[in-house]
Amino acid sequence: MPTLSGFRSCRSVPAGIEFILMITQIVTLVGVVVGALTSFLAATMAERTRHRQTMATRWDERKLSTYIEYASCVKEISSTAKRARLAAEGSDERREYLAAMESAELRRSVLFETLVLLASPAATEAAHQVNLALWRAVEATRAQDAVPEEEELISLMNTYHEQARADLGVLRLPAPDQERPGRRRH
Repeated sequence: MPTLSGFRSCRSVPAGIEFILMITQIVTLVGVVVGALTSFLAATMAERTRHRQTMATRWDERKLSTYIEYASCVKEISSTAKRARLAAEGSDERREYLAAMESAELRRSVLFETLVLLASPAATEAAHQVNLALWRAVEATRAQDAVPEEEELISLMNTYHEQARADLGVLRLPAPDQERPGRRRH
């Protein structure tokens, strides 16, 4: 059989070598397919991880916002209740403070429901304890009765803050002056 430029035709290759060449090509194709699949799976897993991290960050931002709004609302209710107690019974000033307290109490109720959906069980329980103390203060303000100690609410709010930080993964090292007995935080 004639050859072109010194190359032999494939028919002149022995059958055993032809089989080896074919196996080599198959192995090469399998390697390409395995490489493509590995690349696809790695990219998919990386994208899923990135998506999960984005979602976790988004929920953490929402949780933080809810924690802050709830704490601010509790402080607003407490402060407004205090002003209502100091206002003269039957005065317009007292009625305005009571109305503001009731409005803030409605917002606190909605925020608590959001908190229940987003927060850890420990943070939710801490907020529930804050609610109970706050309700006692609000009821006492409405009735012009003796108000429970403010220290209880402050202590419960501190517990709430600690649980919120723990849920968000925020580490807080105590400052040296926070270790003093009798130190108030809030």
